[in-house]
Amino acid sequence: MSGVNTLNHFNRLGEAHMVDIGEKVVTTRVALASGEIIMADSTLERIESGRMGKGDVLGVARIAAIQATKRTWELIPLAHPLLLTGVEVELTPAHDPARIVCRAEVHCVGQTGVEMEALTAVSVGLLTIYDMCKAMDRGMLLQNTGLIRKDGGKTGLWERDQASCPPSP
Repeated sequence: MSGVNTLNHFNRLGEAHMVDIGEKVVTTRVALASGEIIMADSTLERIESGRMGKGDVLGVARIAAIQATKRTWELIPLAHPLLLTGVEVELTPAHDPARIVCRAEVHCVGQTGVEMEALTAVSVGLLTIYDMCKAMDRGMLLQNTGLIRKDGGKTGLWERDQASCPPSP
């Protein structure tokens, strides 16, 4: 009863359930997500110069993002635990406005996609930056988090229209 236009996390009675992926074909799955955290110029300057009091903000955020991909199934109630084959996280400082852009690409060979893992990586990476910098800048804003591309499975390749993507740094 599942398909591209159906809500497959609900059974025929409308109750939430975990989708049975046992009959799905094993394929290589890839997802790329991105988002950004807008901040004061002075906050970005301190991150770039390594003068934020809690340590290497981008290094800690990268590790947090990678860890988050492996725990997505614990955070998202109907997500499956997956054996990931690779996670790449990029955190790129940019200006006008001052921001850090996070991009996460997640890979696995399995029976379900890794979109939620990529989105979770971006979200937790950006939240970690907020946590490490909030004493200096509580006005930071997380925005534009979304899926950029996914490939694999029955639906194959999907890409977001580039006009709706956040600007690259």
